[in-house]
Amino acid sequence: MDDPKQPQNASERSALQHEAEHAKPGHKNSVLIYLVILFAAAFLLLLLSYFMQQRTNQERLNDLQKASNSAVQTLDDMLEENQALKDQNNALKDEKADLEAQLKAAQQELTDAQTTASHTAAALDWLWRIQRQVSRGYYSAARELVAAYEAAEFPQYLPGEDLTGQGGVSPAKQYRDLLSLLDITETCAPEA
Repeated sequence: MDDPKQPQNASERSALQHEAEHAKPGHKNSVLIYLVILFAAAFLLLLLSYFMQQRTNQERLNDLQKASNSAVQTLDDMLEENQALKDQNNALKDEKADLEAQLKAAQQELTDAQTTASHTAAALDWLWRIQRQVSRGYYSAARELVAAYEAAEFPQYLPGEDLTGQGGVSPAKQYRDLLSLLDITETCAPEA
């Protein structure tokens, strides 16, 4: 018996075959569209992932740039502070050198003043001794003291003004008066 589902003749078969051939390409097209959609979705996901990675990298780069700028600013501040400290150090060194020079000058003045005061005290002591010898009437002893006094060059340290502030005679004038009393003309005493 013949199968009712089987085509009866060759023309039917050829029509069915023709139909089947035309039906397959439609099925192939849907698979192709499906594959294109999958590739497009994968491409979009890759593209989205790329942009997200770029954004993350840009944020990191911005953070690093801010940190770098902060470090550069801190370094600049430190360099400026270092330069200011160097300038201050140089100014202090100059001031120290000036103060040391002033101290040395003051010490020299003090030494000179002490030396002068010491010589003045010795000169006044000698003057007192000479006056005592003259007041006692020992003129030859007074002349010997004057000779030693002149040899030591103490008369030059005798003050030319009254030291008491009472308007009296200066020690240099007193010495010259003693010399004229003793008939001595040459002296190294300052003019009174």
